[in-house]
Amino acid sequence: MSETPSGLHQRERWERRTQGPLLALSLLFAAAYAVPIVLPDSDPWVREAGRAVEWGVWAAFAVDLAIRLHLSPRKLRFLRENPLAVLAVALPLLQPLRLLRLVSGLLLAGHRARLAAATAQIRLTTCVAGSCAGLLLFGSLAVLEVERTSPEGNIRTFGDAVWWSFTTMTTVGYGDLAPTTGLGRVLAVGLMLSGIALLGVVTANIAAWFISQFDRENAEERRQTAAIDELTAEVRALRAELAAAGEDRAAVPEPAGRNGGGPGVSSPRS
Repeated sequence: MSETPSGLHQRERWERRTQGPLLALSLLFAAAYAVPIVLPDSDPWVREAGRAVEWGVWAAFAVDLAIRLHLSPRKLRFLRENPLAVLAVALPLLQPLRLLRLVSGLLLAGHRARLAAATAQIRLTTCVAGSCAGLLLFGSLAVLEVERTSPEGNIRTFGDAVWWSFTTMTTVGYGDLAPTTGLGRVLAVGLMLSGIALLGVVTANIAAWFISQFDRENAEERRQTAAIDELTAEVRALRAELAAAGEDRAAVPEPAGRNGGGPGVSSPRS
């Protein structure tokens, strides 16, 4: 049994109306997470404000998920179709770590950006591009946060963290910078696996684009060939009709009046 049209329409209207505000909240979440890390010497109130913004954005996404669940006639089906959104809302409740709030924020923002895409190709491109940018930025911030205070750590600045994240995501791994803490190494493993997966998706997306271009060109060539064949067949049919008309005209006997006689005139008797 499918969902009722009225319930689906209500949920779709809600998702359209909240698309822009929630994506803006995602950007606010990114800023609130990044500022205390990039500016470690900022006042304590800056960190407190950032933490409050992070929890506030999480609460907004949690309310959004609850409303979408309420507007869905088949709630279990909705939960099965949106596991990442449910996991992102549940993560900070399971363990209120700042890093888990980061992961949940990324998942929720990516989910809403995916819903905003109009077509499958745009959805895939948006997902891949957003995932690459998000992993690079937030991976850098996360590793900088956990490695900056490590006595043996060598990732001390945001520039070092970005360089490390980029080489890790692309699986190059020069080895000039490396995490030394346990949490930093866990981040490195996640970033490497994510980078491998994203590189595979990017490669497949580029290959699919080229194949679609070739298919479009081949389809145009086939259409032109079919049009030429159809025109050739019409010309041949027209020639055949003209030839048949000429043969019929040649087979018709000439009138008798042209041979000296006419209708109603009898020949002399011998």
